[in-house]
Amino acid sequence: MANSPVVLLSGAAQGLGLACAERLAGQGWRVHGVHRSSRGREGLIQRFGADQVHQADLTEEGAAQQVVQAVLAREGQLDGVVHAMGEFFSGAPSETGRDQIQSLWRSNMLSAVDLLDGSRAALRESGGAAVFFGTAGLDGLRGRQTTAAYTAAKTALLVWMKSAALEEAPHGVRINMVSPGVIPHGGAAPETHDSERIARIPSGRGGKPEEVAAAVSWLLSPDASYVIGQNLEVAGGWLL
Repeated sequence: MANSPVVLLSGAAQGLGLACAERLAGQGWRVHGVHRSSRGREGLIQRFGADQVHQADLTEEGAAQQVVQAVLAREGQLDGVVHAMGEFFSGAPSETGRDQIQSLWRSNMLSAVDLLDGSRAALRESGGAAVFFGTAGLDGLRGRQTTAAYTAAKTALLVWMKSAALEEAPHGVRINMVSPGVIPHGGAAPETHDSERIARIPSGRGGKPEEVAAAVSWLLSPDASYVIGQNLEVAGGWLL
């Protein structure tokens, strides 16, 4: 066994995923980051080393299993999984075609299923934890004017996460979700930077990537050992 816990984190090259990777590394985790495109790759390699950076499209069948096996071959263990990826789309339901819906489903839902399926045995062995990314307001089942397809995929992920949490809890594996609200950062959707939207947030401001990363690191930590199947919103009261 390695001296440090090992985490596999998708979407690690930028945004909230990168913030999570940096925080966990600062807390002593050995971070293995997954990225899909070459964007951000060099920065990841400089931060974590080439042997801890994996290029893969997790929407492709079998890709998640291959990445998990690469991590296990290198480390011999896997203690945490963070699924911080997921395509975003803004458009009215009437403007959202079948191909777009399928793409959102693969990126946000099926990739999460594949990642847990690929890592389940290792997490059971280590008594580890998994955290999946949702979006604010899922529990309220609110209608959405412009993000219906995206929110529908995340809502499906929420139900699946809770169901997987029930199945894995007897095996010592904790599964939870983090749902960010409006978190302005480089690469975020344009509406994330909308000053009028930010003004409507009860806390009076947009969130910070570091605040989302703090929630993720807590859910992975022993401090959250009795937290199972929960959706932790990091949203400043947005969409309550």
